[in-house]
Amino acid sequence: MSKTIRLTAAQALVRYLTAQLTESGDPFIAGVWAIFGHGNVAGLGEALHASRDAIPTWRGHNEQTMCHTALAYTKQLGRSRAMAVTSSIGPGATNMVTAAALAHVNRLPLLLIPGDVFANRGPDPVLQQIEDFSDGTTSANDCFKPVTRYFDRITRPEQLLTALPRAFRTMTDPAECGPVCLAFCQDVQAEAFDWPESFFAPRTWHLRRQGPDAYELSEAADAIRAAKHPVIVAGGGTHYSHACAELQAFAARHNIPVVETQAGKSALPWDDALNLGPVGVTGASSANEACAKADLVLGVGTRFQDFTTGSWALFAANPTLISLNVAAYDAMKHGAMPLMADAREGLEALTNALGDYTAEGPDAALKSDWFAAVDPLTEAPDGDNALPTDQQVIGAVQRASHEDTVVMCAAGTMPGELHKLWKAPRPGAYHMEYGFSCMGYEIAGAMGIKLAQPERDVICMVGDGSYMMANSEMATAAMMGVPFTVVITDNRGYGCINRLQMGTGGAEFNNLLEHTIHSQPSNIDFAAHAASMGAEAVQVNTIEELEAALATRHKATGPYVVVINTDPYPSTPHGGHWWDVAVPETSTRDEVAQARKAYETARKSQIAG
Repeated sequence: MSKTIRLTAAQALVRYLTAQLTESGDPFIAGVWAIFGHGNVAGLGEALHASRDAIPTWRGHNEQTMCHTALAYTKQLGRSRAMAVTSSIGPGATNMVTAAALAHVNRLPLLLIPGDVFANRGPDPVLQQIEDFSDGTTSANDCFKPVTRYFDRITRPEQLLTALPRAFRTMTDPAECGPVCLAFCQDVQAEAFDWPESFFAPRTWHLRRQGPDAYELSEAADAIRAAKHPVIVAGGGTHYSHACAELQAFAARHNIPVVETQAGKSALPWDDALNLGPVGVTGASSANEACAKADLVLGVGTRFQDFTTGSWALFAANPTLISLNVAAYDAMKHGAMPLMADAREGLEALTNALGDYTAEGPDAALKSDWFAAVDPLTEAPDGDNALPTDQQVIGAVQRASHEDTVVMCAAGTMPGELHKLWKAPRPGAYHMEYGFSCMGYEIAGAMGIKLAQPERDVICMVGDGSYMMANSEMATAAMMGVPFTVVITDNRGYGCINRLQMGTGGAEFNNLLEHTIHSQPSNIDFAAHAASMGAEAVQVNTIEELEAALATRHKATGPYVVVINTDPYPSTPHGGHWWDVAVPETSTRDEVAQARKAYETARKSQIAG
């Protein structure tokens, strides 16, 4: 008979977490973010305290942003490690639903452990309990079901014997990777059970590298050999597979240009001759012209999101589409020829199958013409008194950056401008959460990146709108002494959406703060606000002052914030592509009517799915 150990369910969960290891021998779960309440403090809180030397517990200020920190951590490490987040029942749990959706969209591992109601139902309804009048098994945690890859409600201690291995299988599976929710009934957390000691034996979770099917590989190789102007679309899966070097070697051997999605950017150094830059709605003219001409598109680890494909109007030549992806769901999108495989394994197999095949290669002028057009936009102004543009701010940050800099962002104006303009020198130098484009990811995400790679110089680019959405983890970073730089571009509202509103014929309405209902103008002192949470903060007025402030950032021992007012209207006029944003068929505004005509014309270029 196997030996057993008597532990509460919460104690067993924590012990199991500490025994799950990566290939390098580190715990897969690097630590737990926790805000305690009546649903988790007595059970899971006590268990975490007892194991605090084996697994750290950190206290944040908001359940959603604690998750964002965890997600930035795993994204920066290419999913090789993850974090767990626990909350009480009720609002603490539902605060995490947005972050679960972010993890789901971006295929990122995250272990969510919200408290749940009493399994024995003795004290029903407990504080914060949602009562479904027709279903007694429902709780607020059912909200997680559509936005997680694995959901389980733990109503008996021994259910962890199957639930925990399933959770880790999901988080470490390259194809099904995503968030897991173990809704943990609070009475069950405190119940004891005789657990088999073998359940807590150390286990190493290896990255599974699936090779391609022989038939799919042959079909893909034949299609590529028949192509004269193929293009590779590098997606986030290139980073998750740690296949950037293999992609660079593949492109060089076969002379195939590479274009990069938001998630795939930095897969190749910006100055690689075959890197034609960003693709799609926020793409470079060099990349988009190559895609428009392409007779074959090879997607490597990409979801083919609408920003990448220009809402499927970018590939005007209707090229053969091959999707090299570990997930069948993504490999089959839009009628693509599937090549289901790990990115690294697939590229190596394709190279062997292609032999000495080489494409005609890109026109070198595409890339040089692009930088000739956009580089002047990032230069410092010649002493005029106009508000700085976002492009000029990016230029200042670029000049202050170095090989170890990671620039990061998530929503608003900056993702599009950074996608076009940022020159990433190596993999991991560009961190963009653009799958869910979640406002409020930035501050918490910057902390997560720095925790993942303490040696990196992390610069967070965030607008005033996103900053106001979620900034409380600035206080956490200050308290923990986690240093990173935040550049807040204050354009006094949602400048990006205001431009989109204008571009679709709408009047400026409810986006910039001056266009909202108000009795007095907004006048937020962001530097003072950041300083009140413990950050070192400074307000600057010019690009020259911004560069001077950035030059001193390495002296900071915690978050360092630089605030600069910017013009909400200019955007990079070069590159880009049409994006399908529906325009009203009828309106009293002539501008909307004209925008509708342009919209109907553009829709004709969409490739049918």
